[in-house]
Amino acid sequence: MDYKSTAERIIDLKNADLALRDKLVQNGQLSKGYNEEMKELHNRNAKTLNEIIDTIGYPTLDKVGKEASEATWLIIQHSIGQPEFIKKCAELLEIAVREKKADPINLAYLTDRIAVFEGKPQLYGTQFDWDEIGELSPNPIDNLNKVNKRRKSIRLNSLEEQTEIIRRQAQAENQTPPTDFEKKKKEMKEWKKKVGWTK
Repeated sequence: MDYKSTAERIIDLKNADLALRDKLVQNGQLSKGYNEEMKELHNRNAKTLNEIIDTIGYPTLDKVGKEASEATWLIIQHSIGQPEFIKKCAELLEIAVREKKADPINLAYLTDRIAVFEGKPQLYGTQFDWDEIGELSPNPIDNLNKVNKRRKSIRLNSLEEQTEIIRRQAQAENQTPPTDFEKKKKEMKEWKKKVGWTK
């Protein structure tokens, strides 16, 4: 089977996602809650990718190549309003990583994203959010030493180094913390319940 056109389709989905993100960064809207246009794009991309996965299985390195495999992960990572789809993909990605057909770093990010949305501690510390003092910090982790060991095992820098990078990037993009931290926390809790991450 020729996966070339499938790979191109997946890359197009990723490019649309990144183009919209850039637009929101330029307009200073990225840190102002979950943008409606972005939400619609993420859900549309998830639907398309789900159809692709149902047809060809997980888009692994050997099927679609590195760029499309990375794009697949990005689309999944951004499908935050689709808990069942993300969990299904995480299971498939885990198999692909075991078979050395996908990048373990992608699985680390996806595992952490699911943990954060389910209110569990991260294993790799890949997910960040604004804290009560207006700093971008890792969401709760299980144990710093263990997290750094796991990060090292898949060629990631230390959590301390990553925190610096994330904060510098947010500054460069003029991202700002929420004006009302408690309100944002409450809205997030309600959203997680509404889309099915928590009960």
